Amino acid sequence: MGGSQSDRAHKFQHLSDKTGFSIDQINSLHKRFMSLTENEGVLRREHLDNIINLAVNPIRRQITGAFFDKRNLGQNEDGYLQEIEFEDFLTILAFFTPPKQGTSEEEKQNIKKEKLRFLFNMHDTDNDGFITLDEYKRLVEELLSSNETIETETAKAISDAAMLEVASVTMGQMGPDEYYEGITFAHFQKILKGIQIETKMNINFWNLDTIRVQCGKSK
Repeated sequence: MGGSQSDRAHKFQHLSDKTGFSIDQINSLHKRFMSLTENEGVLRREHLDNIINLAVNPIRRQITGAFFDKRNLGQNEDGYLQEIEFEDFLTILAFFTPPKQGTSEEEKQNIKKEKLRFLFNMHDTDNDGFITLDEYKRLVEELLSSNETIETETAKAISDAAMLEVASVTMGQMGPDEYYEGITFAHFQKILKGIQIETKMNINFWNLDTIRVQCGKSK
């Protein structure tokens, strides 16, 4: 019994060091993970489909896919897993946590790059290294939705203006014989350089009945 508790404490400390979650947060998330998976200990897509607010989220497919995307789990290969364990679950949630107080500027820039890559992967679902203009427009609208003072029509107008910026950043650098395939990650970084993505990507996973999972939302 004591050995089992010691192994659990050691494992949770490892997860805390890896993800930045506190031991108390990991304990709480583990309980919710086991509840969500009906004590199976492995998470599948259908488990996430049972979350009410996620089911009606306009980017539910991308969010769900992100949990099983091998690129986000440090695996040097393409494709999606059929199921994930608790450590993988925490790894994905860690992308949605803001930087801790006292984080250096260099670390913040690294965190921002990791979050931008995660966000890019969410929309580059076929892993061809590009996201389409329509996908980018939806992304901008999602990020703007975090600001409750911006109405829907205003958000759409801003996203239209953002499309013009995309054209100037991407197509303006193309040669006369090049074919436009979409937005690359390098262009994606330049386009979103003014957005504090490291603080806007937040997730609330504490209440599985009233869960809110939406890019740019914070409680």
